[in-house]
Amino acid sequence: MDVFLPLSVAWSIPDLSAIALLFVTWFAIGWLTERPPAGKPSVSVLMKRFRREWMVHFLTRDPRIFDGNILTSLREGTAFFASACMIATGGILALIGNTDQLRGLASELALERPGDILWELKLLVTMFFVVNAFLKFVWAHRLFGYCAIMMAAVPNDPDDPMARDRAMQAADLNITAARSFNAGLRSVYFALGSLGWLAGPWALMLGTAVVLFVTWRREFASTSRQVIMRSLPPPRLPDHARLPASGQTPPQP
Repeated sequence: MDVFLPLSVAWSIPDLSAIALLFVTWFAIGWLTERPPAGKPSVSVLMKRFRREWMVHFLTRDPRIFDGNILTSLREGTAFFASACMIATGGILALIGNTDQLRGLASELALERPGDILWELKLLVTMFFVVNAFLKFVWAHRLFGYCAIMMAAVPNDPDDPMARDRAMQAADLNITAARSFNAGLRSVYFALGSLGWLAGPWALMLGTAVVLFVTWRREFASTSRQVIMRSLPPPRLPDHARLPASGQTPPQP
């Protein structure tokens, strides 16, 4: 009990509220992005359709070097972010081992100066998001590799009975890899937002709100989403919800 007493005293209600808000927001925006309302799909969900269409065109494309180059660029992107997360993890570990620099910075900025344990705990929260992002990027890189192998297993003859099934398997692997990659990006965003805790709980709340807005906007209100939606057909209404044509009377119940 004595071990936890200093933490319970030092962690004020704003601190606990801010850290709870951070994790709840991180989980909620991830859930909303992957499971959006039916009438408001996110960019991540919209791109699933185009990944499947890619594999449909892949069946008849000859040669298929273009598709291999696209997949290579996707793997290079995941490898870049995974490497960046490894470097960030090393930097955070170095700060945890030597918090004197943070104390000096807090003194210069006239910020509150908590004890070493609290500095380390705040950095561990950031490290949690960075490590989670690293694991997501590594898994996405591996899944894109599985996708490449599955694409190579697609028969050259599009009329082969196994061709479409193999292509759809490759599409599903591609979609799963992209989901993991997007989760890694969200963790990077929230890792940056969690750094606000070094300046206090209110700064953490502000950082969380900014990250939430940026993440929501990119998925649901960005220019790229408008461009993607422009090529999609309008939603089909059920027969009972369609308006009658001009000059016709609606059917009587």
